[in-house]
Amino acid sequence: MRRLYAYAWLEDFVLLYPVYAVLFTETGLSAAQISSLFVIWSVTAFALEIPSGLWADLFSRRRLLVLAPLFTGTGFALWTWWPSYPAFAAGFVLWGAGTALRSGTFQALAYEELSRAGARNDYARVIGRTESLAASAELAATALAAPVIALGGPLAVGAASVAVTLLCALTGATLPDHRSRPAAASAPEPAAPPRPLSEPDAAGDTDAGESGQRGYREVLAEGLREVRGSPGALRALLFVSLITGVTALDEYVPLLARDTGVAPGTVPLLVLLVTGGCVVGGWLAGRGARYAPLVLAAGACCLAAGALPGHPAGLALVAVAFGVFQWTMALADARLQSAVSDRARATVTSMAGFGSEVVAVLVFASYALGSLSAGPALIFAVAAVPYLLIAVSDFRQ
Repeated sequence: MRRLYAYAWLEDFVLLYPVYAVLFTETGLSAAQISSLFVIWSVTAFALEIPSGLWADLFSRRRLLVLAPLFTGTGFALWTWWPSYPAFAAGFVLWGAGTALRSGTFQALAYEELSRAGARNDYARVIGRTESLAASAELAATALAAPVIALGGPLAVGAASVAVTLLCALTGATLPDHRSRPAAASAPEPAAPPRPLSEPDAAGDTDAGESGQRGYREVLAEGLREVRGSPGALRALLFVSLITGVTALDEYVPLLARDTGVAPGTVPLLVLLVTGGCVVGGWLAGRGARYAPLVLAAGACCLAAGALPGHPAGLALVAVAFGVFQWTMALADARLQSAVSDRARATVTSMAGFGSEVVAVLVFASYALGSLSAGPALIFAVAAVPYLLIAVSDFRQ
């Protein structure tokens, strides 16, 4: 698992993350142009989310995890050495493609390798820790970005980011990928529970076997059949989509922190507190799963109680809430993986990712609409309601 952890950490240890918006403005881009870049990014991720899952089920997942950071790194290189609107747009297309290639693929590979090692029940803990490490990498990148840009300017930050993506790709090349050989098309594998992996081929990659026996339509049909035919799979997919999508609210934490009346310099510290809660929640994933509905309901209450008073101290409860949500997302992901088979695992996971993106867009739109008549405190408190509804609907299988 160390290689999975290293991959997850390197993937988000990107010094460009906290400063790329500044780079865009210094290049002369207007707010409207920057917004259009974000639209390009989102559209690319939407368009490639499910196709990337199909590729991961047809071809080597390890190779896709090598390609993903290379796509992203190429985009960062364009930003660094040819800063202009066309280069930024192309970079976001490449970044969106890299994100889509990773989405679903990483989870599917991790689950199958754990299953092969007889440690399937450790998936929630492992995937939670990868998310925790990714968050800690973002914190480290944010801390290092300022001194690096002070010493070497945007070029140094960009070059360092490209170098990290290359290291991530190299790490991806070392990941195991012992795929089971596909069963005959006439004998589809049941969706749940997933069966143990059969003996892998000598090379560890199954590109030829998989693509030779199955096509895109067949894999997509298998994924849809598993979701429709297994109530557990459909329920898990909906939970992942809802929980992950609603948590897109974290993009507005800086606004909630600022609304408490603290000095501008204190806002990043409060945001850091909430990020720390996510790190802890991810690290604790896999423990206490039987209490999931109760824990999720408690997290929703913490969100409302921490946001409503509009006091800086309330951000501590908000941090607890987001830690709970991070913990719950790992658990939901684990239940989705256990409800589907390897033949369409990445495809179904990408369906959940697509659903999460749709929910996230609804969250963004709802926040924008709500902001016309309410402040961040009330909006965050209202956002606790979906989590309470999910908890009441009984998260347990």
